[in-house]
Amino acid sequence: MSDLNNTLELSAHSQAVAQALEWLESIAERQDWPPRATFGLTLCLDEALTNVMSYAFQPCVAAGRPAITLACRASGRHIVLELRDNGHPYDPTAETPPPLATCLDDATPGGHGLRLMRHYLEDLHYQRQGDWNCLTMVMPLH
Repeated sequence: MSDLNNTLELSAHSQAVAQALEWLESIAERQDWPPRATFGLTLCLDEALTNVMSYAFQPCVAAGRPAITLACRASGRHIVLELRDNGHPYDPTAETPPPLATCLDDATPGGHGLRLMRHYLEDLHYQRQGDWNCLTMVMPLH
């Protein structure tokens, strides 16, 4: 995979999520990923990036202008997608998803994205690097 085509820099704007998903889907098509891997990684990126856009930059960012970078690479039998942002420090992997409701009347919205990501991904790792959040998502290629 060429680094030029497999990295993306975004600003925090209303079309950032759509732009990122289109970018990832084009990589998947070029690399002929299996449908399950494409679907799962696209869903996970949508969830993670939507949360970054909704919460990471509110009300302001001390480190400067809001910035987001994505990098995607193949690593053996895996796809590694890294999402970096300079928003407020937040480790999504430290959260525990709420319990599943036993019926729709008891269901509450929110907090289930991490469960979804853990279902599809083989590994999900967070670390703070300077002023940047770094979320690494690892998807098996089978």
